[in-house]
Amino acid sequence: MGGPSAEREVSLRSGAASSAALRRAGWRVCDVDVRGPDFALDADTAVAFLALHGTFGEDGTLQRLLDERGGAYTGCGVAASRDCFDKECSKRIFEAAGVPSARYEMLTANGPRRVTLPLPVVVKPTCQGSSVGVTIVRDAARLDAALAEAFRFGDHVVVEEFVDGREMTVGILGETPLPVVEVRPKSGVYDYESKYTHGATEYEVPARLSDATTRAIQAVALAAFRAAGCRDYARVDFLVSRRDERPYVLEINTLPGMTETSLLPKAAAAVGIGFEELCSRMVMMALERRVRHV
Repeated sequence: MGGPSAEREVSLRSGAASSAALRRAGWRVCDVDVRGPDFALDADTAVAFLALHGTFGEDGTLQRLLDERGGAYTGCGVAASRDCFDKECSKRIFEAAGVPSARYEMLTANGPRRVTLPLPVVVKPTCQGSSVGVTIVRDAARLDAALAEAFRFGDHVVVEEFVDGREMTVGILGETPLPVVEVRPKSGVYDYESKYTHGATEYEVPARLSDATTRAIQAVALAAFRAAGCRDYARVDFLVSRRDERPYVLEINTLPGMTETSLLPKAAAAVGIGFEELCSRMVMMALERRVRHV
């Protein structure tokens, strides 16, 4: 847990909650506060439970280091972690697989900063999580400032068409889509503050949707998960159009928040999978993979 990214504090919360849950479930747990590539694991570690978010933890770096050490770990492997964290890569994967996603343009720090999509648009760094550096631009006069903010976090920026939709998310556990969660930020925008400020956002599990729409969203979530080469678990975030209930995939979170009130645990709880059981299942999937490779 921890890590050197902008999401360090959130990761520490995920790590503390997961560690406590695993201990309650009977596992022997050692907490490791990761600050860089020289972190140490106990020699008898069977599985590294990954509760890092953002760069280093979620972009494939940590997974590559663990692969080099020959250690088993929870969640997606190097390639899927890297591709899902990079919004440009994931957009291309979605396009190739026919997974619906909003139209977009890519800009680079050294290239022209010309946006041809009609306003409003959403400006995002390609490689950040938790809505860090994201701006909804409705006024052309604010576009330059939004681009400058996004470029603070890297040399590539994605500009997406704005979808007037309801925020939804679908957790995948194994190969099973969990119930759809609707996210309703009181501010109207699901930004960093709305995600991590107590009481700033309301959640509904399962979301109030028709059965057909629920099944369609879950099917798209599983298609995105498979197309990106994910394994074990992830969370697929959507906007569902208010006009026609069409789902648009925003991104795949390969290491989603793991406190008892985080979105993936909420969805699991809705089908009777408590937090301790959820964490244990994640460990068991990694253990089974380790046994197969021995």
